[in-house]
Amino acid sequence: MGSLVYQVISSAAFLTLGMYHLISTTRNYLKSPHTYVAKPFHPFPYPRRLQLYFLIFALLVAIAHDLLISVDADPLLRGATPVHLLLSLQSAATLFLFLLLALALLLADSSPSILPLPAELAFALASGLFLLHSALASARAALQTSSIEAKCLSVSASLSSISALLCLLLAALPRLFPADAALAATFCLRGLWSLQTGLSLYADAFIPDGCHRLLDVKSGVEGSTQCDLDESKFRAVAILDLAFLIHAIFVVLLLLITYALVARSVGLRRLGSYEALPTATSSLDANHSHIQMKALTGTQA
Repeated sequence: MGSLVYQVISSAAFLTLGMYHLISTTRNYLKSPHTYVAKPFHPFPYPRRLQLYFLIFALLVAIAHDLLISVDADPLLRGATPVHLLLSLQSAATLFLFLLLALALLLADSSPSILPLPAELAFALASGLFLLHSALASARAALQTSSIEAKCLSVSASLSSISALLCLLLAALPRLFPADAALAATFCLRGLWSLQTGLSLYADAFIPDGCHRLLDVKSGVEGSTQCDLDESKFRAVAILDLAFLIHAIFVVLLLLITYALVARSVGLRRLGSYEALPTATSSLDANHSHIQMKALTGTQA
């Protein structure tokens, strides 16, 4: 139950950050498309650095979760090497690197004279961290005995690879709005996938048919979700693939709807600042006055 709660909290955090970034970057682009530049974080009306505070708090919770589960003995893993301990520590170390980047952004915004961190460098560092997370998630998926959990981790690794590519594009081309919007969309998709992971692994009602959670009878500790037959395993993986496609379709629709709503909002606010287009009558009058002025000048000469 605790792991399901953590996945739900992680999902809410990713969705909140993704939606805020998507709305903010879309508004900035529509307000001034010619001067648009991608930003690693967007100031909040009050307090200004609320996004960074929220990100730092979420990372601290995730690191604490990984450290806590690293000290719990896994009754389903045998042998002298505590695999669960090493994997949890790897995850905590990766999240700590993201925490350092978030703290660097906070320091750069509050005291730019101490740490003048340009946005391009911040995106480049984020690209490297996402790539590192992708590599570690892929390695962790290869060590899983549960095909469902391995599938969930491999999808997470793929999302990290996409995020790394988008951050690299923004580091090289900071005016590329599609890459910035796609980065926000990947955060939303990661949030939905975190929820799907929690339901598929820890909620009995959502575990595919033919699969079940293992239980160490002696200590009563729940372990990995396993499928008894190959047919059940293949069906479970296919169900996860279908679920991922459904989540991707939902995120694309969410991106389009958000863009349309923000465009409508920005357009209504800026409608009063538009200048009236010249009519045919006004153009003819202006040309006529210009010809009269030229004739008058020629007569005086």
